[in-house]
Amino acid sequence: MAMGQVREGARLGAWAVVGVIGLAVLYLVGVLAFGGAGWITAPFRGEADKRENTVGSGEFRQTTYEEFFDLCEAVQNAEGTIQALEEERKTASRTRATQIDQSITALKATRIESVNAYNSKAAQEHRAPLRDKDLPYRLDATAERTTCTN
Repeated sequence: MAMGQVREGARLGAWAVVGVIGLAVLYLVGVLAFGGAGWITAPFRGEADKRENTVGSGEFRQTTYEEFFDLCEAVQNAEGTIQALEEERKTASRTRATQIDQSITALKATRIESVNAYNSKAAQEHRAPLRDKDLPYRLDATAERTTCTN
């Protein structure tokens, strides 16, 4: 093979590569110009919109912040009522003691539900940062008394 033929082949190869790259760029410009960018970025925009509508929302942030206090307070309220009923039970008639026992059972179930709701929300990645720093990370369902500040 002559050196001229090698150079001619290299030139043709280079033009072929430039042509393929040019067609790819032209295709990409066409896709982006006719709405392809929206289709390509839809998953990212959807996630960003969802996050902005929840975590980025001032109303969501304030509601979530207050919700942690409300759940912790609900646990403390149930505990206080249980304690008051246990005190009353000491001097209650047999009929009233039966009623008190039923109320205590219901309040214990309500307390556990509130503890579980608090712990569930505290474990959620998008809610956890909105929990006040003075509130506990988790509440203990087996504890007799709950403290809502660290």
